Amino acid sequence: MTLAAQIRTQINNLPEGKSFGYADLVIAKEEYQTAAKVLERLQAKSIIKKISKGVFYKPEQTIFGELKPDYNEQLRPFLFENGKRIAYETGFSLYNRMGFTTQMAFRIKIASRSKRISINRGALKADAIKSYSEVTDANYELLGFLDAIKDIKRIPDCTVRKAVKIVSSKIINLNEKQISELIKYAMLYPPRVRTLVGAILENLKIDTPLYKLKQSLNPLTKIKLGLKETDLPTIKNWNIE
Repeated sequence: MTLAAQIRTQINNLPEGKSFGYADLVIAKEEYQTAAKVLERLQAKSIIKKISKGVFYKPEQTIFGELKPDYNEQLRPFLFENGKRIAYETGFSLYNRMGFTTQMAFRIKIASRSKRISINRGALKADAIKSYSEVTDANYELLGFLDAIKDIKRIPDCTVRKAVKIVSSKIINLNEKQISELIKYAMLYPPRVRTLVGAILENLKIDTPLYKLKQSLNPLTKIKLGLKETDLPTIKNWNIE
């Protein structure tokens, strides 16, 4: 089977609206130049459309006309490199989906350790920020959760007291391994994140060692969050005000 036939077969098997790049086509890197010519011909026939450099999609045809990929599919190519996740969406748009706020964000934020990812394509607009850890499929959700804790005083339409309740309700549903990972990644974040994670874990009486979090903090530093003991009974143990 020729390379052109291989590519056409793979694209035919993709669902409509699915975005893809060269790495998704299961072809050798030395064949990319030839593949580019094949993809150009498929674009000329409107079999595929281009999202950005090296990223394409199969348009979905409906009775109302052609549909572009949905939001997640348009965003996906920017979050992966050579088939591996290198970034994740964070900021107020993520906090909205997590239930912290009802407000929507005009621009989203893309966090990555290895590269700066900014987007300005039609309705899809994003600013780049640096993540606190290398991003993987296994950790990006925890990193987004820790981002929300870091920004707890800045989340629009959400008090710190309300945010603590939401964070607590999510932590209580984590398993032992996830709790361990949460603590591991919290150690990479600013003191206010480590402090609040420790206070919430202690308050929930989750059976896990907290000495690493405690030892990483300056005992003379006060974390001002505007919380009372009625909001979080363990705040004095963690120098939270």
